[in-house]
Amino acid sequence: MPRLTHLTRLVLALISLGTAAFCPAQATKGRTEHVDSRVDIYGGYGYFHPLNSGVNGYQYQSVFNPNATASVSVYFNRYFGVQMEGGYFSGTTEHTAYIPSCTGETCSQLIYTAEGGPVFRLPLGPFVPFVHLLGGGERTNGPAAQSLMWGWGVTGGAGVDLSLPLFHHRFSIRPIQADFQYSQVVYGPLLLPAGTQGGFGEIDNLKLSGGIVAHFGDVQPPYPVMLGCGAQPPSVFPGDPVKIESNALHLNPKKTPVYTWTSNGGKVMASGPEATIDTTGTAPGEYAVIGHVQQGSRARQQASCAAPFTVKAFEPPTLTCSVNPSTAISGTDIEISTVGSSPQNRPLTYSYTATAGVIASSGPTAKLVTAGLSPGTITVTCNVVDDLGKTATATTDVIITAPPAPVIPQTQPLCSLSFTRDLRRPERVDNEAKGCLDDIALTLNQQADARLIIVGNSAPNEKPSAAAERTLNARQYLTQEKGIDPSRIELRTGEPTGKTITNTLVPAGAIFNGSNAQTFDEKSIVRHGQAYGTPRRKKVLSKPHPQAATPAPAVTTPAAPAPTTPAPTAPPDKPSM
Repeated sequence: MPRLTHLTRLVLALISLGTAAFCPAQATKGRTEHVDSRVDIYGGYGYFHPLNSGVNGYQYQSVFNPNATASVSVYFNRYFGVQMEGGYFSGTTEHTAYIPSCTGETCSQLIYTAEGGPVFRLPLGPFVPFVHLLGGGERTNGPAAQSLMWGWGVTGGAGVDLSLPLFHHRFSIRPIQADFQYSQVVYGPLLLPAGTQGGFGEIDNLKLSGGIVAHFGDVQPPYPVMLGCGAQPPSVFPGDPVKIESNALHLNPKKTPVYTWTSNGGKVMASGPEATIDTTGTAPGEYAVIGHVQQGSRARQQASCAAPFTVKAFEPPTLTCSVNPSTAISGTDIEISTVGSSPQNRPLTYSYTATAGVIASSGPTAKLVTAGLSPGTITVTCNVVDDLGKTATATTDVIITAPPAPVIPQTQPLCSLSFTRDLRRPERVDNEAKGCLDDIALTLNQQADARLIIVGNSAPNEKPSAAAERTLNARQYLTQEKGIDPSRIELRTGEPTGKTITNTLVPAGAIFNGSNAQTFDEKSIVRHGQAYGTPRRKKVLSKPHPQAATPAPAVTTPAAPAPTTPAPTAPPDKPSM
């Protein structure tokens, strides 16, 4: 038991050392930095403890000093491999309890093992638990001073490795490896009564060990460095910058990558994983930027990329041109509007020409003066040029029409007056004629700039003066009863075609065609009777006396015939009584 206590303390010390070594690494290292080794070499110190095993009542003894356990594990991938393990355990005079007179190696418990078999591990970052199953030979002596003999045995067990942050995680502590081992050894015939050596040994034992593991190789070697890059924007005009951005994969975080950039066009300005291409003065064409990153001299520690870009030629400006209005009368000023655009936002200058007329321009707008131009189509050419001399042209047409012909006002015949109903007073304006003159007065009031031509006619059996007298009477009604300005009325006489008056409205600018009508001297006309009848006023009678007689009806006395001698001349529009 004291020996077991010492071994327990040793195991706990190894576990504490591994934990202490691991904790700082855990705070600063990532899981991906731990190596999945190809070959593990283990060496450690152990404890051999038989479990109720012996030969004919003689028990095998525990051994813990001196001893050694060593193994070599070769892995095919992260998890599976084969392991070869050898062990040496040497006790100190354990057999003297049974045979006090023993001498040499027969007095000490000795165990030699050489086994091999599959091993399985589970990488969990710094923790790597494993199990193995081994088989092979075992050479041991017996508890009753039997000599060393070879037998066979199998071992199955498990353990755990704790990765150390030293030397890039190439070493680990194995705080515990616990195995159960079964073996058989034939020493010879059964023991004779005198204690002669011989017998059959069947051993069940528990084997514990701990130590250091060295890791070599890597079943999953680091991925080669990869580098990708791209140009933004991929197409530019001369003078525009091109930004190159890169992305490197599988770099070793413990090494500083070195970037280099070259280009077959433009000037490269680089800073680490980014670069900028100055394309000032670069001719239009296809170019490429080559990027390179390296962390060592090996091929997998280097990578390159290519980022193509295009330098485009400057594009000419574009131009649209329009006029308003597109059709106009000669003399109208035409507005010209242009919309110019430069793909590179270059400054633009505008100019204009026309096949006729005069153009006054101001930048993207202009004015075409068409005064004095004949009817026809005018082509306006709009031009724009940028500061690089690249131009654009657009045209538009203007249709010039002649001014419309002046509208000549036309005379308008109005209603006519007839004087055939009053046989005794054929020159007098009767009520029916008044209705016509009322309409004429309304028309004259509506057209204040128009004139009225009154043409009087006479019957063949009348004096020609009757026609003039009728016009005087009609005018007198319009001026005195309707308030028409006398200056707007012209009187004329026509042919002896009947007792009528024709009335013609002459708007401003119209010409009266009165070839068959003549003016006359109004002072030479003697007027007879009233010009027109006046409405009779109704008498307001007082209430008649009952005895009063009904008044006799009034008797109208016919007017006396006109004297044969001319009467004194009366003023115009005032007939003589």
